[in-house]
Amino acid sequence: LRHMNEPPGRASPAVQAEALYLINLLLAPGLAFLLLWVLFHRHRDSADPLVRGHVRQTFAASLLAGLLLTAVPALIALTGDLGQPGTWMGLVLYFVCCHGTLVLLGVLGLARALAGKPYSFPLLGGFQ
Repeated sequence: LRHMNEPPGRASPAVQAEALYLINLLLAPGLAFLLLWVLFHRHRDSADPLVRGHVRQTFAASLLAGLLLTAVPALIALTGDLGQPGTWMGLVLYFVCCHGTLVLLGVLGLARALAGKPYSFPLLGGFQ
């Protein structure tokens, strides 16, 4: 086990989970989620509370992000008139704001994991 004041390092599952969360949002959606799912199943009951917390948080946040970035735009598209510019403007604004927020929260989580500190995504605090 590492010393409490020692950062976990880049190979830590906590850092890997946060990086996979961001990769899922930015570079390789789906593939990175599958890798995060594997990491989650390996480390969700880790004895290290830092690893357990980051792995559980990123997995829950990835599920929520998938819902927010697919289901909500689909509802907007289904209930709105796609022939109207206002519907498209609403879709684009929603997606850009939501996606940007999720990425910024992921960057904060990665910084906390690299520093060896716990992190709790807003609204998902119970998944520690």
